[in-house]
Amino acid sequence: MKPTSFVVLTALLALGACKKSAPDKAATSEQGPTTNAAKEKARWTPDVVKAAVAVRDHEGVDTATALAAILASPHRVPGDKDRDGARHPIETLTFFGLQANQTVVELGAGGGWYTEILAPFLANHGALIVVGPDSKEPAGDMSTVGGHGLDLFLAKSPELFGKVTRVGITSPDKLKFGPDGSVDLVLAIREMHNWQRRGELAKYLAAIHAVLKPGGTFGLVAHRAVAGTKGEDTAEKGYLAEQWVIEHVTAAGFELVEKSEINANPKDTKDYPKGVWTLPPNYAEGDKGHAKYAAIGESDRMTLKFKKK
Repeated sequence: MKPTSFVVLTALLALGACKKSAPDKAATSEQGPTTNAAKEKARWTPDVVKAAVAVRDHEGVDTATALAAILASPHRVPGDKDRDGARHPIETLTFFGLQANQTVVELGAGGGWYTEILAPFLANHGALIVVGPDSKEPAGDMSTVGGHGLDLFLAKSPELFGKVTRVGITSPDKLKFGPDGSVDLVLAIREMHNWQRRGELAKYLAAIHAVLKPGGTFGLVAHRAVAGTKGEDTAEKGYLAEQWVIEHVTAAGFELVEKSEINANPKDTKDYPKGVWTLPPNYAEGDKGHAKYAAIGESDRMTLKFKKK
């Protein structure tokens, strides 16, 4: 789902040399992705590359078996495996009907948690389109920094990510994830609340509908708000009510096929001042209540499978 190459960004040397000048926010914010990319590049030894190629070249096994091998592979970013128990990637992806010969769009890839699973699975017989912020404009914007980080993530391994198509979002008015009617599966995992917060929900749903083949699948995982609430009131805290989501998605030309409680968590009380980000892995309140929130775990999430009418 997203391409480029490893680049070592040059901080603004003039500002660095001038002690009285305030640090440039854009340059400072870019250092995070660049530093992480350098660490990842150093971690990719020949043994890691060999292991990555091995899981990429899965043949003659079912989806769940192939995904299990990918999850166990050392190519994954250190720490990512720690979230497998909360995110249930095998169960989630098989529920959505993932197959190795599909064309798949991943929306909001972020740091690449699902990308590092999807890319090797689809590399030989399918196609992955990764959608995220554009890495070039507007320069210095935090979304641009996120896009740059994603580009660096994909550039670290031509073996796994060389065939990934990267789509950069520059404007909600220009959403286009691929040719109309060309995609088997669109995945939006923990993303929809952001569309609602930015007032872009209808535009995203229209673009998803356009890119899917007739009967294609829209797989959705979202933080679940208290029943009966409205996204207009809850999205700022990261949550959306399940029925509210279903009503908006079906109104956009989709049919609900099936629900799953794979990612449910009844311990989530959904009433935190800092929203869903209070819970792991973000711990928005820092050390305050850390043990309490760790015991709750990650959010309660709906897992919904829709098809394009």
